[in-house]
Parts: sequence; structure tokens; C-alpha cells
Amino acid sequence: MTTRLPRRHLLLGAATLPFVTRAASAQAAWAPARPLRLIVPFAPGGSTDVAARILGERMGETLGHPVVVENRAGAGGAIGTEAAARSAPDGHTLLLGTNGVMTIAPNLGLMRSVDIRRDLAPVSMAFKTDILVVVPATSPARTLADFIAMARARPGQVAFGSSGVGTATHIFTEVLAAAAGIELSHVPYRGSGQAMNDLMAGTIQLMLDQPASSIGGIRDGRLRALATTSATRNPLLPDVPTVAEAGLRGAESSSWGAIMLPAGTPEPAVARLNAAVRDAVAQPSVLQRLAAAGLDGTASSPAELAEFIRAETDRWGRVVRERNIRVEG
Repeated sequence: MTTRLPRRHLLLGAATLPFVTRAASAQAAWAPARPLRLIVPFAPGGSTDVAARILGERMGETLGHPVVVENRAGAGGAIGTEAAARSAPDGHTLLLGTNGVMTIAPNLGLMRSVDIRRDLAPVSMAFKTDILVVVPATSPARTLADFIAMARARPGQVAFGSSGVGTATHIFTEVLAAAAGIELSHVPYRGSGQAMNDLMAGTIQLMLDQPASSIGGIRDGRLRALATTSATRNPLLPDVPTVAEAGLRGAESSSWGAIMLPAGTPEPAVARLNAAVRDAVAQPSVLQRLAAAGLDGTASSPAELAEFIRAETDRWGRVVRERNIRVEG
């Protein structure tokens, strides 16, 4: 069977090639002296972990040393993020941070040990993706409206899982619950993979997460996708409606991940690693593997990423204040 790469991925890969060429001179100025470690602040099996392994493999080929993925889960991503921020700023330790860790958690007072914009240096965007609203296949809810009705009938008794307190999977669900006018019970985990296992077992009744964590369970019939929180339908699941199409307004959200370094890392190292990310997302094979997991590979300059993080932090700050979202665990 021949798999055709979506045109948007081919265009994205082609668009990054000039940047890779322009960064070639920077590559000669710095080179890693040993294997690099790419910290994922969540347990194995989630979307961030999947993206890290796909991108890290190609980056290792480009850099001439392996990029070893290290899962440092706990405290909603704060443990791994702090480990990266406190590492030597020599270019050998990277972080694949997410919007939950870097722009949502700080607005909830959950990233007290790390100031994202002070303690970390941006390298490049890595991926973007939408979020799926998923229930066990055994759930009586066959539509989003069914689930909302079920939750309204049992206020505070329907449990949802997340990859940790204050993570995107937690706050996106709080936003959905607020938009729907329902009260849910939160069960935090150390990563999406663990939460998905309990969702499939029926221990929890709902999960909002990236497709990479749930697509396998959806395809083999253990999970049911009720909606996607993006503005458009997911190409991997064209029959699944958006939350707006399902009749719920004000619950749209999306997720992303970015490569970061400890603050103070020399500019030549930042430039070389930025070029390595750009090279990775210029490869059709890499983009195809990411797309199969529901992830769109992408890249940016460090300056573009810094501005994006600032804007996203401000945006989620407004959401937290306007919706009066508070984290109690």
C-alpha cells in the first residue's frame, strides 16, 4: 500500500529547506562533543514522547551524536522542565516543552521553580496538533451531547484524566467543562499513556488529548472519539466532528511542542540545534511519521518562538482569569 504525504506537509518541508541552507555556516561554529539528551517532562507513550523520538532520531543523524530521549515525569511537567533548566548550558541538554508546561502552568502558579522566559532559551517550534475528546468504547455516550447530558445528571461524579495537574490536557478539559456547564472530577496522571490505559479500562470516563496517544485505541475499537477541539476536522478521523459542529462553542483549543535549551547556552549551539530541527521537519519521512501520529511537524526561528511563547502565555492568562480557573489537584 502506498501512503501519500499530505500536501501541507510537503509544502512545509520545502519551505524549511532555505533556512537549513542559510544555517549551514552556523553549524560549523559548534558541534556536540557527546550524545545529547532530550528531556520529555512526561511519561513514555504520550504525544510529546512520540514526537521527541521521531525528531530526535533524525537530529542525531544530523548532529553526529545520538539524541537520547529522557522521560522525567511528575508535577505536571515541572520536574522535567526544571531538570532541563538547571542543566549545564552547553547545548547537550534539550527540552521538548509543551504549551501546557510553558504557557498554561505559569498562569496557574504551578511552575514556581522555573521562570520559562528567564531560565530557558528558545530553539525552535517542533510540532502542532489538535485535541480529541475521547471516551471508552463501553461508554453510553456516543456523541458529545450525550456525554454532556450524562455529566449533568451526575455532577462531580464523572471522572476525567490528564497528564498532570495544570497540563494542557487538564486545562483544556476545564475549558470544555466550563463551556458545557458541567462539573467533572479530575484524576491526574504522570503522562498521557497512563491516563489512556485507565480510560480504555473504564477507570475514568473522559480524556482530552493529542491524537498520538489515542488514535491506536480509537482504531482498534477500545476508544471512541466524540469531537476534536480544533477549528477543522482531523484528517486522520474525518468523521469526527469539531466541538463547534457538535454544538459546543467556546471550547476550541490546540496543542504544540517546542525545543528549548537552558538559558545562557552559547548562540552557536542554539543556531546549530535550530538547524537540526529545521532539517528534521524538512524530511518527508519524518513528516510522514509525525502525521501518522496526528502531529504536524513545524519549525521556527528562536526569536519567533520567543514571541509565540509570550503571546500564548498572555492568551492563556486571560482564559484563566476570565473563566476563573483554579487548580486544586
